[in-house]
Amino acid sequence: MNINSLLLGSAAALIAGSGAYAADAVVVAEPEAAEYVRICDVYGAGYFYIPGTETCLRIGGYVRYDASVGDAGRVFDGATTHDRMDGDQQQTWNKNARFTLKTWTGQETELGTLKTYAETRFNFGNVSVNEGGVAFSEAGNKPVTLNYAWIQLGGLRVGKDDTVYNQFIGYAGNVIQDTIIPYGIKETNLISYYFGSGNGLTGVVSFEEGSSTDTIDSYVPHVVGGVKYKGAWGSITAVGAYNSNWEEWSGKVRVDVKPMDKLTLFLMAGYGTDHNALTSFYKPWGGNWAVWGGGSYTLNAKMAFNTQISYAENKDFGVAANVAYTIVPGYTITAELDYYDNFDKSNSSAVGGIFRFQRSF
Repeated sequence: MNINSLLLGSAAALIAGSGAYAADAVVVAEPEAAEYVRICDVYGAGYFYIPGTETCLRIGGYVRYDASVGDAGRVFDGATTHDRMDGDQQQTWNKNARFTLKTWTGQETELGTLKTYAETRFNFGNVSVNEGGVAFSEAGNKPVTLNYAWIQLGGLRVGKDDTVYNQFIGYAGNVIQDTIIPYGIKETNLISYYFGSGNGLTGVVSFEEGSSTDTIDSYVPHVVGGVKYKGAWGSITAVGAYNSNWEEWSGKVRVDVKPMDKLTLFLMAGYGTDHNALTSFYKPWGGNWAVWGGGSYTLNAKMAFNTQISYAENKDFGVAANVAYTIVPGYTITAELDYYDNFDKSNSSAVGGIFRFQRSF
């Protein structure tokens, strides 16, 4: 082999090697198939499958802005402040901005539907401060609150929820201030079970912790039970509660009817024992009994009128009425006027009102 043959052979080998290397360098791996979000309509509008799972997720909430005025008391009232120049105490608007984040999940399992719900609220508004022994309000951030966080499999629900004593029977109308005469404290940890017969009859049993000063004081829980019948004409619901701290009982009965297409009406009555406490977690009204009634009338596709009247045995009296106007779908402005008085007490009357702007999504 001469030198020319050796050089030519070496060059050919280098070219072949270079070609192989270049070919390897431009090889591109096949892209993985992208998994796009799929709509899940099993549980209603707004749900989608979490990629890679069979769990359906919905994200929602609202942004709200409130401005209220009025007398201090059970109705909406203004904020107390003082003049920055001369220090005189005076009144101003009581305002609050809120962002609420809600999440729902749903998934079918061999034991039934697995659901969760959580709600967290962020608020900025008037907060009470004390300066030199003088109390007044300033705008600032408020604590973040966890309002709901529960898991439900089939009929069994555990976690934080509104007490069954309230949410099963329903709240007292579509007014903003529906607790001028209070009908039950809301928040509690609970273990509850919901059941239904399939013919309009449903029921619930709940073991609850209570909250604040009515948190259970032993291993014995508060107990709540309820039953409801719903038909084309409306519904009738009854709930009863046992307060283990005070060993007291209370209950409520409610009737909802729709006498005409644009009108809905409700009437709710409550009764409770009060041997050891004037008010409690399940009987926060004064005296043994109280009643609430009201309704909603749809004026047109955008506007509705809502009202509630309430009265308790201790002669507490309340009226609330509002007009809610939906500017565009999801954005509603509400103007409400509220009145409270106790017919046994002098100078107890109070008037207040609120403007609410809310974008729900």
